[in-house]
Amino acid sequence: ARARAEAALARVGLAEAAQRRVATLSHGERRLLEVACALSLAPRAFVMDEPMAGLGTEGTGRLTALLAELKRQAPILLVEHDMDAVFALADRISVLVYGRVIATGTVSEIRANAQVRDAYLGENT
Repeated sequence: ARARAEAALARVGLAEAAQRRVATLSHGERRLLEVACALSLAPRAFVMDEPMAGLGTEGTGRLTALLAELKRQAPILLVEHDMDAVFALADRISVLVYGRVIATGTVSEIRANAQVRDAYLGENT
């Protein structure tokens, strides 16, 4: 179990933090630790709720790159508001507004969808 945990920490870039207390980790490092915990269990799929929340540009970039690598290993169901990350990672997207699906499609279909642009960008089309 320890070897799996250490390998997971190394994969997310936290090998050097293995001996630190969680309370000393930055917010971004804690998000990566959450992914490492999941990785150590060898999941067949990942379900992630707002993994980019509270991360700065650098943290979001690192986590997006890691998730792009992980999606080759197992499917990812991602609930996320960071649309740059969503567009970089998604094969299919479903957009919800107040719990109702307003569009489903590929990245290009969602980018071009007038209802999505109106709901999220305030564009009246």
